[in-house]
Amino acid sequence: MRETITLRRLGPEDLDVLMAVEEGLFDNAILPDQAEAILNDGRHEMVLAFDGGDAVGMASGQVLLHPDKAPAFFINEVGVRESHQRRGIATALCNRLIGVARARGCEGIWLATEGDNGPARGLYRAMGARETADIVVYDWDGAMDG
Repeated sequence: MRETITLRRLGPEDLDVLMAVEEGLFDNAILPDQAEAILNDGRHEMVLAFDGGDAVGMASGQVLLHPDKAPAFFINEVGVRESHQRRGIATALCNRLIGVARARGCEGIWLATEGDNGPARGLYRAMGARETADIVVYDWDGAMDG
């Protein structure tokens, strides 16, 4: 990863930072009410990668609580602008989220990606993640439409 790339874990005081991210890093335009809700919910985590003052990568996740087991952590989304891919930014973002999750006492960390997403699958395998098989996803109201 290049020296100019810095990572920033966002908190409630960083709404202006998140709202200043130029379109294209997230799937859709950032919704102010949702951005504020995520940053103020202690179960959500978001890390941005910056090249100078420009946000070039993001990763988000959430602590999942269960009454019968330790907290788990779901990595919800990882993205890097095309101009900055293949520089180790996604790896750094994932490692930061995994470190945060472990520090928060999470004992299971997981994510999912599309079967045909070769770059993502390669990234996660290179990071030592175990790829599982025979997982079937069900959704309601178009949740998996992107």
